[in-house]
Amino acid sequence: MINDIEVLETNKMIQEQQLDIRTITMGISLLDCADPDIDVFNENIYKKITTKAKDLVKVGNDLELELGIPIVNKRISVTPIAIAAAGCKTDSYVSIAQTLDRAAKAVGVDFIGGFSALVQKGMTPSDRILFKSLPEALTVTDYVCGSVNVGTTKNGMNMNAIKDLGQIILDLAEHSKDNSSIGCAKFVVFCNSVEDNPFMAGAYHGVGEEDCVINVGISGPGVVSRALESVRGQDFEAMSECIKKTAFKITRVGQLVAQEASKRLSVPFGIIDLSLAPTPAVGDSVAEIFREMGLEEVGAPGTIAALAMLNDAVKKGGVMASSYVGGLSGAFIPVSEDKGMIEAVQRGALTLEKLEAMTCVCSVGLDMVAIPGDTKPETISGIIADEAAIGMINQKTTAVRLIPVHRKDVGEIVEFGGLLGYAPIMKVNNFDNKKFIDRGGRIPAPIHSFKN
Repeated sequence: MINDIEVLETNKMIQEQQLDIRTITMGISLLDCADPDIDVFNENIYKKITTKAKDLVKVGNDLELELGIPIVNKRISVTPIAIAAAGCKTDSYVSIAQTLDRAAKAVGVDFIGGFSALVQKGMTPSDRILFKSLPEALTVTDYVCGSVNVGTTKNGMNMNAIKDLGQIILDLAEHSKDNSSIGCAKFVVFCNSVEDNPFMAGAYHGVGEEDCVINVGISGPGVVSRALESVRGQDFEAMSECIKKTAFKITRVGQLVAQEASKRLSVPFGIIDLSLAPTPAVGDSVAEIFREMGLEEVGAPGTIAALAMLNDAVKKGGVMASSYVGGLSGAFIPVSEDKGMIEAVQRGALTLEKLEAMTCVCSVGLDMVAIPGDTKPETISGIIADEAAIGMINQKTTAVRLIPVHRKDVGEIVEFGGLLGYAPIMKVNNFDNKKFIDRGGRIPAPIHSFKN
């Protein structure tokens, strides 16, 4: 039972250390909206979303005022459109994206995720339509986010899809070139994606979920960084214990918000995602945690060990504080959304290769990484393949959110604004890999995947 003392204990963290609830995300199934006529399907999904989520923003705002806890985003995730729209007789899903965007604006949420496909073993006709629709769909909409899952530990990796996505990401960058290629910031490629992730751009409502659920994503890197000040000079055990205790307190706040939102919306509580999600604001940085641990910058020798310990301690502390833990859970390392990460790149401490190594032990992967606009499609496909392989072999979720910025080159700065922040263009390895990517087919699942 959560009591008022626990809420009062968080006041200092909220007022001085930038603690917030990063998102309340309502997951909505669209499976019962299916219809061969795309106009009817669009009508069905608009009606269901605007009915189920009509009070989501109001409840979030009310809780924010009553509890004094900032709730930064209110979001919606839906059934992957390549599944929900599979029965529609059409050759484009752009109108579906526009309907999702219209519904999101009608209920007042910040983002709606689920313009997605799961293609780890192959592609259906519906998946191909979604792929073809992605560049236009994410450009002509404001709030729609998309994702594609290209691999799993159980199924291996779909290299045909990975090859296609290298070009699709470039096409998306071109479509949104007049706005810093920001369309790419609304699209992510996964290996081992999860069905209950409340964070964008990769949120979708899995087919194994209830008809409608509430998932909550917490934040709090600034809180962890400040807490570690109390154990300066002490050993790793003391540091781990400090992080665990702090993660427990942060997660209890999320649990309270999730329970109250669930009760007021009459929607089942799904999960708490324990991820430490940074912002560009000063003092709200995962990179600052590494500095407090004793590293001059993210990327210095010891960074991966520090990140592994941070992730583990956050999960150990958080899992005891919530009834249900899920999503991605751990520490996010997006470049553009973390002021300390941006500074590390600008100082030369952090490279794309070091980031890739860090993803072996972090929650997600190469996130919000800006690269030159003239990067070759097979280079992007190769980066996706490398990241997916890390996830597949290590039985964890990994992701790639690359932004090839039109007419920008290494060292230049691109501004995205808001929570997306800004980023220096990072250097990529341009040695040729075309013959490798052109092989196509599937990379088989690893031997340790056979556990039945």
